[in-house]
This record gives sequence, structure tokens and C-alpha cells, in this order.
Amino acid sequence: MDTIYALASARGKAGVAVLRLSGPRSHEAVQAFGVPLPPLRHAALRRLTWNGEVLDEALVLLFGAGASFTGETSAELHLHGSPAAVSSVLRVLSGLPGLRAAEAGEFTRRALENGRLDLAQVEGLADLIDAETEAQRRQAMRVFSGAIGERAEQWRADLIRAAALLEATIDFADEDVPVDVTPEVLTLIDGLLADLRREVDGSRIAERIRDGFEVAIVGAPNAGKSTLLNALARREAAITSEIAGTTRDVIEVRMDLDGLPVTFLDTAGLRETSDLVESLGIERAVARAQAADLRVFLLDDSGPLPGVAVQADDLVVQGKADLRPGQGLRLSGRTGEGVPELVAAIGERLRWRSAGAGSLTRERHRLAIERAIGAMESVRAELLNGQQHTELAADDLRRAIRSLDSLVGRVDVESLLGEIFASFCIGK
Repeated sequence: MDTIYALASARGKAGVAVLRLSGPRSHEAVQAFGVPLPPLRHAALRRLTWNGEVLDEALVLLFGAGASFTGETSAELHLHGSPAAVSSVLRVLSGLPGLRAAEAGEFTRRALENGRLDLAQVEGLADLIDAETEAQRRQAMRVFSGAIGERAEQWRADLIRAAALLEATIDFADEDVPVDVTPEVLTLIDGLLADLRREVDGSRIAERIRDGFEVAIVGAPNAGKSTLLNALARREAAITSEIAGTTRDVIEVRMDLDGLPVTFLDTAGLRETSDLVESLGIERAVARAQAADLRVFLLDDSGPLPGVAVQADDLVVQGKADLRPGQGLRLSGRTGEGVPELVAAIGERLRWRSAGAGSLTRERHRLAIERAIGAMESVRAELLNGQQHTELAADDLRRAIRSLDSLVGRVDVESLLGEIFASFCIGK
């Protein structure tokens, strides 16, 4: 296998730049700079030279096979973060035999191939790198730490136990087997079905934490929606004017709301109109508002809003509180009155939903579990039809096990790997 190398830290000037090497010649490559090798997993300051010229002073770390991120013999060079210093060392590495520059995600792919990570952990690492909020960090760290793999192993063990019981029945079909295994198998299946269904229910919230919640601001034209969006964003994200119908498209502002990723949507004002362009904007506004996780209805004196119904947990707010007296939750995007209370109410509702998040964070995870659920429901139905259907039930159990194996990457993942690793940076 080739020895690969790449800059693992961000490009540009920095205090420290980290070069990573992995493969059988990684220690030999470090030695090529004329430095004595330090003991494994002990950092040592070394002066890197090439053809008699000092390139940089670097902190050198070596890792043995089986004790590194990739599971291979590896090394790290912690250089001064000068683009010129980094380029000089990379230039030397590019000319050494058996070395080549790493491809995107290749270090992590080798960790997967060498059994250091399962596929779900790889996806958790990708999410951890992309995490923008505290909730995303915590969730990604839980997946990266192996939470999905641990659950999958527990589920798989129960399925294998059930399969072993059924296979024993099949193997001794011509003999008088004194024990009916159907009750024990059904108990295992029922327990698993309940557990997996809870995971599927929690997966949708986990996906929202990963991708971000959407909160739509809905109201009539000139109700103050864009002014409110600007107040929430603390910048001029949307154009505001006294002319009704200024907003024709959906304007999005992504924010960190008490650790949760939230995208606020400023939508076109809802009203009956003969203007073709405005009507298209209203149609888009209605579609996005209906699909949002939460809606903030900004009321004025124009009456009911067409197209969008108030749902549970939605917030109904009296807008332009600086101009109109009233009761209940009121706000003014212009003066800021009521905006902190609105943010607190939105955060409370989203945190309550987030409390139900499961371990599954991606659609792929959810679909794998749903396939396993479908297979186990078939097992249950076949067993209830009598012992003559035991072979069919055993086949469905194998299908359920295969679905769980795909969750952590044991089977059926080759088509996914290119897409997953393409999202990684070169040095990861």
C-alpha cells in the first residue's frame, strides 16, 4: 500500500501546521529529513534538513501499526504555520519513492478499511467537522464515539439468538424436538421492534439537529416580517420598505439559537393577488411554511391569512407593537420589544423536540432500520402462521441482520463510500 501524506490543518498562515503521513514508509520519510526518530507516541523537537539546508524546526510524532488513527504506521510533523515552510516540506515528500499525496478522506477511509472506525463513526466524524453549534457537536461526538455501532451490536446479538433458535428447529425438523422455540423468538422480535421503532421516531429529530431546524415567519404583506428577520439576524439581511409585497422570494438566515442550528425564513406576504410574480412568491412561501419545523405568525389588522394553518407549538404574535396596543405576546422588530421573549419561546419549543433525538442522524441510518423492521414484521407474521413457515421466518431474520450490518458498513456500502469521503478535506 502506498504511503500517503497531506496537510491536516487549514491552509494559510497559522501558528502551527500539521502534516500527516500514513503507510509503511511514513517513518522512513521522516528519517529522510536527517533526523533521529523519537520513540513511538513521544513528541520530540527535530530540525528538518534537506541537501544541507534547514527547512524548519518541527515537532515529530510517530505511531506504530495498530496504534494510529488509520491503524497503519503513521507520523505527524508539526511545522511552523508558514506557507513557505509547509511547501518546502511537501516538495521533499513528493519526491520520495513510495509516497504520494492523499486523496480527499483517504486517511479516514483507511481507518474504516483497517477496522479502526465503522461506517457510522465515519459519518459522525464528518458531522463533527461540519458542526456549527453545540447541539450538533454533542450529537456528532456521540455518533463518532460509536453509539450507533454499540446499539447495532446489541440488536444483532438478539437477532442472531433468534435465528439460531429457528435454525435448530429446521435442522431437527424430522426429529421430535421437545421445546417450542416460537414464544422465545417472538419475545425477542417484539422487544427489538419496540426498540427500533423508538429509534426511527427519534431519528427525524436527530436529522433536524444535524441539518438545522427551519422556522418560518408568516404574515400579511407589510406586517413587519423582514424587519423582524433583520432584528433576529442583527444585520440587514432583508430589504424593508413601506411598500406591501417587497419580499417576493424566501430569504434565509442561519443562526445558532442556544446551541441549536436554526434557519429563519422570511416569506412573501400572504394575500390574494393578481400579480403573477407575487403569486409565485406566495406559493413558495406557503410551501416552505408548511414544511418548516415551526411557524411564527406575525399578525396585524388584515384578518385571517390564506394558505397556512396554525399547528401545534406554532407561535402567534402581535406585530408592530410600537404602533399598536394589545395583549399577549407582542413584538416590534423596529424597537426590539418582545424579540428576546420570542427567541426564548422558539428555543424552548425546539429544545423540547430535541430531547427526543435518537442515535440515528442520517436518512441512510433510518432506512436501514426501517428495512430491518419490515423484515422482523415478516418474521412475526410467518411464525404466527405455524411451524411450517419456519424456513421463511429464518430467511427474513437473515434479511434483518443484513440490514443492521449495512448500518455500520459490514455490507452494501461500496456505492456510498465515494459520496461520503468526497465531503472530507484532503488531510482527513
